[in-house]
Amino acid sequence: MKLFHAYSSPKSACWSIVSSFARFLFVEVNPFLIQLHYFVILSLLGFLALEVSKTRTQPLFKPQSLDLFFTSVSAITVSSMSTVEMEVFSNTQLIIMTILMLLGGEVFLSMIGLQLKRSRFVNNEKGLNAHDNSSNNSNQGIELGVTQNPEHETQIASNSGLVSILRYNKSTQFLSYVILCYLLVAHVIGAILVYMYLSFIKNTKELLSQRGLQAETFSIFTVVSTFANCGFIPTNENMVVFAENSGLLLILIPLALMGNTMYPVFLRILIWFLWKITRKQEFGFLLNKEDVENLGYDHLFPRKRSFFLGATVLGFILIQFVLFCSMEWNAEAMKGLSSFQKLVGSLFEAVSARHTGESIVDLSIVSPAILVLFTMMMYLPPYTSFLPIEEQEKLNLHMVQRKRRSKKLIDTILFSNLSYLVMFIILICFFERESMKNDPLNFNALNITLEVISAYGNVGFSVGYSCKRRIHHEGLCIEKLYGFAGKWSNKGKFMLILVMFFGRLKSFTMSGGRAWILA
Repeated sequence: MKLFHAYSSPKSACWSIVSSFARFLFVEVNPFLIQLHYFVILSLLGFLALEVSKTRTQPLFKPQSLDLFFTSVSAITVSSMSTVEMEVFSNTQLIIMTILMLLGGEVFLSMIGLQLKRSRFVNNEKGLNAHDNSSNNSNQGIELGVTQNPEHETQIASNSGLVSILRYNKSTQFLSYVILCYLLVAHVIGAILVYMYLSFIKNTKELLSQRGLQAETFSIFTVVSTFANCGFIPTNENMVVFAENSGLLLILIPLALMGNTMYPVFLRILIWFLWKITRKQEFGFLLNKEDVENLGYDHLFPRKRSFFLGATVLGFILIQFVLFCSMEWNAEAMKGLSSFQKLVGSLFEAVSARHTGESIVDLSIVSPAILVLFTMMMYLPPYTSFLPIEEQEKLNLHMVQRKRRSKKLIDTILFSNLSYLVMFIILICFFERESMKNDPLNFNALNITLEVISAYGNVGFSVGYSCKRRIHHEGLCIEKLYGFAGKWSNKGKFMLILVMFFGRLKSFTMSGGRAWILA
């Protein structure tokens, strides 16, 4: 009873307990462990949901439990690696996968993380208010570091001085609303546009009807998958069957950029637009370089860095677009398309190669040079950008200052991410050594490397498996339109599951390998 007397109502008591628990999670628990448990738990829940719900092909065929777990992990880590054909899944299972992709998207996760941070500073603000009242200093502003109570101190530093917690909290609240609106508007408008396109273009509607797909489910599933940069499409052939539908591709291209590589750029443009309209000082704070750095939201960049990120992303797209057009324009992969359709398709492929993983061509017949280029692009983190030397040094110094307090012994002995990927590739080649010996055209080092890098980058590109490329034709072989990993052994599939988790959490291991001097 005494516990509830301290609060005005049971409701406020429950809210205080929830806030304290959220603060404990954010402050006391390692963020890496939080996200790891988040992805593992949702993967298990998704697997159970897929397991109990019936597939479209039951009772004739039901995927193995490992394949369903693989699919669940692939959806929550937005990797779109597949070991079964997509048209096996029923409408209910497609909805389950849609929810998993939404919960695993970077924009959604960043919004949840921002709310946890904000709950911490709300408590700090209340504590500082209480301290000021007890000290009879009500005329002074609530600023960082004025209190002597260590429980109420924060670690936000600014080059121009101490940052007000009240100002920080207000700015964070506005930023949360902006991200929520950004998320909702992109999905709602995207789903409406895709559904309208399917309704007006007769051949697409007939295509979905023949495959037993509902237009509403397809629209929502595709938009969520594209915005989250997952790459799952309800059709077996991914976007190959829509290669001639340039209008649909043009709808999906901006969604892919908005949800990943260009998210900081679009977010800053949106905040600038809202500030121009409303002239609210909170939006002005979010545009200020010092406030942006102190905010600690990793997806909101200062103006100069946002500019260079946008220029780098567009530069990468241009390089891929030019090379893809020059090498595949008259190749079999683009056969039957008009010049305009080839241009739009090449642009779509260049955008998808970074992180989206949707494809309008069969990657198994694309030239090896393009596959190597795609592999390199998939390996690059989403916010890879060119910066002038002086700006890069400032950014590195700021990042070192932020991470110095959390420096541990394990950080100095970690290998680089590339080293771990080499280890994964070696292990998978060991597990698949029999297949590499008996079926070398399918199971070659390049195909395995592309599959692993694609899983690490959470992209989803795959060359698939072809019965025509087999050297030994003994036994029955049925062509299946799923990823190359679908033909791997269970050990190989399990290793790829670990790669997908590793890739989704790679932001926590990017600093690995710095203790190793290559000289």
